[in-house]
Amino acid sequence: MLVGAGIVASRFVVAEVPPLTLAMLRYTIGFACLLPFALPTLGDALRVLRRRDLLALTALGVGQFAVLIALLNFGLQRVGAGQAALIFSLFPLLTLLLGAALGREQVGGRLLLGVLLSIAGVALSLWPKLQAAHGGGWWGELAVLASAAIGALCSVLYRPYLQRYPTVPVSAFAMLASVVFLALAALGEHWPARVAAISVTAWLVVAFIGVSSAVGYFWWLFALKNESPTRVTVFLALNPVTAALLGSLLLAEPLGVHLLAALALIAAGLWLATRPPRALVNRQVRPG
Repeated sequence: MLVGAGIVASRFVVAEVPPLTLAMLRYTIGFACLLPFALPTLGDALRVLRRRDLLALTALGVGQFAVLIALLNFGLQRVGAGQAALIFSLFPLLTLLLGAALGREQVGGRLLLGVLLSIAGVALSLWPKLQAAHGGGWWGELAVLASAAIGALCSVLYRPYLQRYPTVPVSAFAMLASVVFLALAALGEHWPARVAAISVTAWLVVAFIGVSSAVGYFWWLFALKNESPTRVTVFLALNPVTAALLGSLLLAEPLGVHLLAALALIAAGLWLATRPPRALVNRQVRPG
């Protein structure tokens, strides 16, 4: 839901702040929000953190934020927002397939059906936008699909490190790694001059995006630490619905009946995907 709110907020500033610069500011503010909470446990985490794990967390932070958002922005320049959102909604399905391939996820029929229902709900919520034609080849679609695949891979690979180290320092370090990468990548957008010229209103919106990113990313990693990657990423299906609802309330965008049906499909998908396995339920209710 915070991702959907961030998309709506980004619409206010995207014309004033270039994509990579906006991403850098977003995660700089996010890192600043997480740092005070990370400092008390940072020393203990650094003492036990292996060098190999440090490199892995750096790569995951850069992949999760910098590379993913760069590919997504590249795709959004070539395909419509509706098509891009639908392709990106394959995130949980890709997570399920990657988790199963790496032996970290058990693919049950209920979980798979829940994921597919959530994707169907996203498709229904975006149906009016999907009817708009666009051209330009397949590079845009491939970039968005690659961004979803990178996000899925990072979600699967994060869990061992989250179970080994505290969530807050991991969140702060991964976000810092992405800030350093984005600061270099955004030099092509002349971000120092751009930042100096940002209006007060845009700064307030960017601050909201940054704070919501810190809160959302912490809870994202907390969930990945305690649940399977697919059961976490399936909630991304709420992203376009949240954006549509907030767009209707704040931007006076039209809200169709199809969105309510989409929300029902997504709710059914989330209910199926997050139910515990049948064997676990049987063990819990069996006496002794």
